Amino acid sequence: MSETAGVREVKSAARTVELLELLAARGDRPARLQELADGLGVPRSSMYALLQTLVTRGWVRSDTTGSLYGIGIRTLLTGTSYLDSDPRVRLVRPYLDEASEALGETIHLARLDGPDVAYLATRESHEYLRTISRVGRRLPAHAGALGKALLAARPDAELAEGPYEALTPNTRTTRDELAADLAQVRTRGYSVDREESVLGITGYGFALRYDTPAQDAISCSVPVARLTPEHEAEILAVMREIRTRIESATTGGTVNWR
Repeated sequence: MSETAGVREVKSAARTVELLELLAARGDRPARLQELADGLGVPRSSMYALLQTLVTRGWVRSDTTGSLYGIGIRTLLTGTSYLDSDPRVRLVRPYLDEASEALGETIHLARLDGPDVAYLATRESHEYLRTISRVGRRLPAHAGALGKALLAARPDAELAEGPYEALTPNTRTTRDELAADLAQVRTRGYSVDREESVLGITGYGFALRYDTPAQDAISCSVPVARLTPEHEAEILAVMREIRTRIESATTGGTVNWR
């Protein structure tokens, strides 16, 4: 049994969290009881009892036959509370609006979470609308502008060995390739994702340096078909200014969450 700061991990709590994370990772693919029992390596009877408890409390939902399980509405309510209570998210949101209005492109705020970035806020372009908001979704940090901006704020020694998942043919999948790219990010002061996470989309990422190392980043995503040298220069100028204003607006007195 693992320990944190000398406190023994509560096995039942850990199993509950692992189950919710497993269901969340499946997205729109509901799971059967046996799949979940096998995935967590627990007896079928124990998994069934845990599922029924979570279904009753709204953290897990099941279909009308009771044979398929997915993430429940309580997770949405908890996630919304996280966003509403986070002082950084509240601080940054108005600046995302400004950047989106100035550029006419999609603007994101994300936070590093292990090997991924989690999207905390998005302002969609009126020219390029997505059918599903990215808020609450995750993307491997090595594959996008947001993640690379944050990885560049850390020493290369912290990079995983790889190989990394390829989201498109342009994704950097080796440690050496990624390290070389991050060196350029540090020189430029921003990251570039040229169709590495989504084909047809270029992204520009800027780490927000109100934490050391940076935990949050903002980015601008633009369809390649609409990207010209002049528009790129405009994006970089606006995003640099927005970053500076966000960092200048950050004040002390907020809770420093781990």
